[in-house]
Amino acid sequence: MAITDINAYAHLTDADVEALGAELDALRREVEADRGVRDVRYLRRTIYAHRALEVAGRLALIGSHKRSLWLLGTGALALSKIIENMELGHNVMHGQWDWMNDPEVHSTTWEWDMVCASPHWKHSHNYIHHKYTNVVGMDHDVGYKILRVTRDEEWEPRRLLQPFFNVVLAATFEWGIGLHDLELKEVLNGTKPKDVAVPQIKVFLRKIGKQVGKDYVLFPAMTGPNFVHTLTANLSANLIRNLWAYLVIFCGHFPDGAEKFTVDSLTDETPGQWYLRQMLGTANFDAGPAMAFLSGNLCYQIEHHLYPDLPSNRYAEMSVRIRELCDKYDLPYTTGSLFVQYMQTLRTINKLALPDKFLRDTADDAPETASERRFAGMPRTRGLKTAIAELRRKKLSRK
Repeated sequence: MAITDINAYAHLTDADVEALGAELDALRREVEADRGVRDVRYLRRTIYAHRALEVAGRLALIGSHKRSLWLLGTGALALSKIIENMELGHNVMHGQWDWMNDPEVHSTTWEWDMVCASPHWKHSHNYIHHKYTNVVGMDHDVGYKILRVTRDEEWEPRRLLQPFFNVVLAATFEWGIGLHDLELKEVLNGTKPKDVAVPQIKVFLRKIGKQVGKDYVLFPAMTGPNFVHTLTANLSANLIRNLWAYLVIFCGHFPDGAEKFTVDSLTDETPGQWYLRQMLGTANFDAGPAMAFLSGNLCYQIEHHLYPDLPSNRYAEMSVRIRELCDKYDLPYTTGSLFVQYMQTLRTINKLALPDKFLRDTADDAPETASERRFAGMPRTRGLKTAIAELRRKKLSRK
């Protein structure tokens, strides 16, 4: 099923893994020492772009009864929300800009433009997801408690509706993220104390009131007789932002090659093994500068998971070094076009909606689920990349 012995799976020795960790530590120190004016300039320009697009969108929607202005306003507002969500909110709250000591862009003060309250996201994402990345039963982002994305999770009849749930989650992604840390199911069954849950729910309800009031009451009302037109524009902008955020996040975590791990893999985990787990548990997608910017540079999900608190504008240059390290240690650098990465993700979601008896691959050697047992009977190779290639060669020779 999932990976228990990460060194064995990667075909690396303890010394190899620690050497890899040391090189990744050195890269971190290098980037930290080089942060400065160009990074601040990048951040300020990003904030300006976000605000300029929002103002342009709001102004255009004053005439939202005209189709051209509705489209212009909706597009500008959607772009503004995407930039704020992906490149600003997500990255600021990761602490990527805390080194500036600027309260405007500090992880402790930023509140983003979506229904999820920032304290809840920082707990479920910064702490749980990034510490326990892809550890089944620990990382709640493995399927978001809605989707079965690994055979380590037992099939249940409700999984037959998984393709439908996936569409709903994509369209309402900000609400899914907002509810993620509340764990309402645990509250209802009594496993989460009410004295913990009730204050969280109150914070969430206040955030909902603020967002709904702003997007669906205040700004539409400011356009007077065009209230309904502006309301639909704001709904559309939020829908576009939700779909884009869903696409970026899912393509970084669920395509082929983004591996899963057992809780036992955490036993005595070294810093080098933590780095290795991030490298094997995430995936990139190919993007030019514009798409990289609109994804919050999360097209470099591998680099982000290795260094979640380093400025995202550095990920592109860091990716060159990470690729070199992957070649040096014979590790796969999982990437592909956005289309391919999502098609693999969608195939996994739809396939695992079915009972296991309808699945052909073994539970240790499937595109979406693998373990060190997939290499049973094979001689140890130079590294994981070579081992996977040899395994594929043997499968083809048997056909």
